Amino acid sequence: MASDSGAPAPERPDLDSRENIEQFVERFYERMLRDPLLAPIFVDVAAIDLSTHLGHIKDYWCKLLLGERDYQRHTMNIHRALHGKRELQPADFERWLAFFTGTVDAYYAGPGAERAKRVATAIAGNMEKSLR
Repeated sequence: MASDSGAPAPERPDLDSRENIEQFVERFYERMLRDPLLAPIFVDVAAIDLSTHLGHIKDYWCKLLLGERDYQRHTMNIHRALHGKRELQPADFERWLAFFTGTVDAYYAGPGAERAKRVATAIAGNMEKSLR
């Protein structure tokens, strides 16, 4: 792929290392937390401490994509508690997934990036069904 100047466009990195996954999580949350519909769920309802939360999420995605073992929390229970405070709707999961895949597509490419989108799609669908 060439840029407008005729020079080859730089290749996008894959989500195949902790460094790239950590960068992805930061970009994803930066974009998502500007969203007027999703941001209040994280900021007001879940009242996340972003510095702590991002560490957990980075570990979670490194577990899913790289097989690392640092993440030991029960994700479904955390979201059940959140759902008890503010009922999560199908549109919330669709919007979250759109931000996720949009961030992947904007900055990353390769087998790990494609796998991350498939895993995120499955997680969103399973979580939505489990919370009904």
